[in-house]
Amino acid sequence: MKDAYRKSYLVTGGAGFLGSHLCEKLLERGDEVICVDNFFTGSKRNIEHLLHHPHFELMRHDVTFPLYIEVDEIFNLACPASPVHYQHDPVQTTKTSVHGAINMLGLAKRLRAKILQASTSEVYGDPQIHPQREDYWGHVNPTGHRACYDEGKRCAETLFFDYHRQHNLRIKVMRIFNTYGPRMHPNDGRVVSNFIVQALTGKDITLYGDGTQTRSFCYVDDLIEGALKLMDTGDEVVGPINIGNPVESTIRELAERIIEMTGSRSTIVYRPLPSDDPTQRCPDIARARECLGWEPKVPLEEGLRSTIEYFDRLLGRPG
Repeated sequence: MKDAYRKSYLVTGGAGFLGSHLCEKLLERGDEVICVDNFFTGSKRNIEHLLHHPHFELMRHDVTFPLYIEVDEIFNLACPASPVHYQHDPVQTTKTSVHGAINMLGLAKRLRAKILQASTSEVYGDPQIHPQREDYWGHVNPTGHRACYDEGKRCAETLFFDYHRQHNLRIKVMRIFNTYGPRMHPNDGRVVSNFIVQALTGKDITLYGDGTQTRSFCYVDDLIEGALKLMDTGDEVVGPINIGNPVESTIRELAERIIEMTGSRSTIVYRPLPSDDPTQRCPDIARARECLGWEPKVPLEEGLRSTIEYFDRLLGRPG
């Protein structure tokens, strides 16, 4: 019999990088978790340490198909999130964002459950204001190679707000900025994992463009804390709310820091900048500070150290 005081959560994309950390934190605080993943980019390795937990259940399921289960609250994280993965099958990426949102919103409506959408800073596209505030509508190419993800996530936000207005559904919309940490996929094409793997294996570190484009990097533990704080707010806090680190660094600075921290002899090489790649990406987190009392705590060097140690073990390097 279910504990009357134990909340049950559905986490879609629960075997992915962010989803696995979220499942872990929910279990740590005593909740029940149903983890749903189709393992397109998620991995059982990310959640294998949870499989025998008495309050954890794993389901292989694709959110583009309806799901009929009973839970109290829903975290919708399902979608490939790196350009390498979301551009591999762009039609499926759009379906996951749009059909997945429709199916999870339908489930939440039937259950009268609160639901959180993991949106993205990509809804801002290549931004023309800096840093990005939640009231900025974005600068997105709707027909470009990144549109399957950018526009898919924008449409998902539209659906969430329409269900909120039309059906009084309790929603939360979180816009995630660049996040890194242990359990990142080694071949996901994102700069932190790319640079660390290249540095540890002694390969050239590939910079696209001249390396002066900026990003702000949020450690995964901080991001998950922000997600939990947002979900646990009252119904008056809907979002969207930026969750990310407002401290910027250039891509070249990141590469140089990783070379130094790994003691690598890798050299930096330059390649052409991909189309529609943002030149600046940094969140304004005033709303998160005000509504959630949240801001990131983990310094970049500390987070990189943990991430480098993870990839060192994953790659099976001696010592």
